[in-house]
Amino acid sequence: MTSIGTFSEEPFFTIKAVQSRTGIKPVTLRAWERRYDLLCPVRMSNGYRLYSERDIQLLLWVQRKLDSGISISQVVQQFKQIRAKDTWPETIQSVTPEAPRLKPPRPPRDYAEMIFGAMVGQNEKRANAIMEDTQKYFDLQTIFQEVLVPALDLLGEAWYRGEIRISTEHVGTGYIKGKLLSIMHSLPMAKEGALILVGCGPEETQEAQALMFAVLLRQQGFFVEYLGPDLPTEDLIDYALQVRPKVICLTITQEETAYLLKGFGAQLLTLRGKPKFAYTGKYIDENEAARADLGGIYLGSSFAQGIEKIKQIISIG
Repeated sequence: MTSIGTFSEEPFFTIKAVQSRTGIKPVTLRAWERRYDLLCPVRMSNGYRLYSERDIQLLLWVQRKLDSGISISQVVQQFKQIRAKDTWPETIQSVTPEAPRLKPPRPPRDYAEMIFGAMVGQNEKRANAIMEDTQKYFDLQTIFQEVLVPALDLLGEAWYRGEIRISTEHVGTGYIKGKLLSIMHSLPMAKEGALILVGCGPEETQEAQALMFAVLLRQQGFFVEYLGPDLPTEDLIDYALQVRPKVICLTITQEETAYLLKGFGAQLLTLRGKPKFAYTGKYIDENEAARADLGGIYLGSSFAQGIEKIKQIISIG
């Protein structure tokens, strides 16, 4: 990354241009200038403010910090501590940049079926080539939602019908888990702000959906820890006492797990910081009554809905 201090101080950008680049409203920019002495734009003779590229990079840094759950006063304090050492923060982009996409020659579902075929044939080289192709044409969220999730569903259905052995199903799911972990470890990890714990509820061993969600949250710049499958509620409570998360997100794909999680959200609210309980998964998608019994926050049936819900939870504070 690059130091914000290396960007130009020349005042070129109007407040509307700054809003377009950062998403921060003019009223907020003026309030930060007045209350926190965060920016010092040049004032023209007609009273209009002009901002520099350095100002914009600083605002992007501030916005990322706010998105992670830190208050504006804390962000300003951090900034002033950094400047007191005669240094600048490093630039922080709002999301991990992705390469421009080519027009796909076929829909995502076709790639799901191709990956399924490669996994059934235990052809890892072929699966790798298909995965590389998907990355040329689709963003990560589309790859997860419309390629890998359907491929895993096809794999599970084939095993259920007796068309493949359980060992073949395990090899296929293990391959995808490995790919997901590799992507996660390649992404920068935020280490401050509101902590989000992601994993699978008790008795849940199918972890792909939870792992995908953790990867997408990390890509968005959230402070995320992935805890894995089959998490007993007692251990989650103990760990929450130790690390004080803002949210605990669990996947629920079977009735037994939903039953074991009854009352879990209420338990969390007795802890310091009152972490929120959020959940998703096939069983909970299809059973509105189960969602009512669990309380907490239903994240929706898609990754996009889940990410938006998390943003709402973090922004509420």
